[in-house]
Amino acid sequence: MKIAWFCIPAHGHTNPTLGLVKELTQAGHEIWYFSFEMFREKIEAAGAHFIPCDGYDFDMEDKENGARVGKDKAFATELLVSATLALDEMAAEHIVRIQPDLVVSDSVAFWGKLTAMKYGLPYVCSTTTFAFNRYSAAYMKEGPFDIAKMLLSMPKINKQIKRLREKGYPVKGLLDIVQNDNDTNTIVYTSKEFQPRSETFSERYHFIGPSIRPVQTPVEKTAEKTIYISMGTVDKDEGFYHRCIEAFRDTDVQVILSMGQNTEQYTDLPGNIQAYQFVDQMAVLSIADCFVTHCGMNSASEGLYFEVPLVLFPQTPEQDAVAKRTEELGAGLRLTDTSAEGIRRAVETVLNNPSYQQAAQAISAGFKRCGGYQEARAFIESLQRAGEGGFHRKL
Repeated sequence: MKIAWFCIPAHGHTNPTLGLVKELTQAGHEIWYFSFEMFREKIEAAGAHFIPCDGYDFDMEDKENGARVGKDKAFATELLVSATLALDEMAAEHIVRIQPDLVVSDSVAFWGKLTAMKYGLPYVCSTTTFAFNRYSAAYMKEGPFDIAKMLLSMPKINKQIKRLREKGYPVKGLLDIVQNDNDTNTIVYTSKEFQPRSETFSERYHFIGPSIRPVQTPVEKTAEKTIYISMGTVDKDEGFYHRCIEAFRDTDVQVILSMGQNTEQYTDLPGNIQAYQFVDQMAVLSIADCFVTHCGMNSASEGLYFEVPLVLFPQTPEQDAVAKRTEELGAGLRLTDTSAEGIRRAVETVLNNPSYQQAAQAISAGFKRCGGYQEARAFIESLQRAGEGGFHRKL
């Protein structure tokens, strides 16, 4: 089978797909992965053909715009529609040359879905966040349907939709782009147990569990209790890290900070606290007893996979949904007081109450019951056997 795969320039959306890409290519399928140079090495290592999308007026590559995308949905949609138009000729050239049997696209790489619509190709949505419908959308402060309704009233967006139609994309409105339904073939990188309202999704939704890579660089556990603190790769609040250091200065716990930034300014660290620009997160989580996290879907899932209870400090609506679900299942405590004392108190509550770890263990067991990459591969292969594959260009 020949597959065209589209993703956005974000680690949290790319990394979970790489294990499945490798599973498919090792099974003899060919994948052409439309992405960005920063991910070329990883994508090619997974066995896919890399197709660069850099240099096509794709403003999401700009760090400032990339951070804004996570918070400003109106801006994000305008940017993604514009990106579709910018990539149109390049994508068309490759699609006609490759003649893929199937398009797989990240849930917010809308240009992939639009390409499938334009060329009459079967489409699979790759969802690295929670799957959303009108039931699960309640977990976000702003649900995707509310956002879509808001954007539909914006003349600027409607002009973009008109431009898409003029380029041959069969789009009636914005909902055609942002909304999936129960007839949409979808792979979701979580479990049914962790997915909010999973019973409302059809059998076309395959919950394959989180992508967990092996530990590569083991980390030594130097205390009875180990606390891991990481706020992800986008937003960096230096003040928060300083308060974390003060919270655990000269205590008997091991604290590992992954800061995603230069750590030279942290020169007065006590012996029990280690600060790094980056760590092997799987290795740290394998020895951790508590994880203070921004609640990115991947980070939270990795922590729970290793049966580590969470202290929840979300920064975006998407992260807040993950925090809400983790709270609901009893595996985490939301951080409401971000002073040094408040951080220490939250961590101590999680460490001293065994119910948090027990809930994390239950979620982990659900993750491990999922079918993983093998289930996703079988699902994709079944589409071709069912006659859903095949290149049928719409002229």
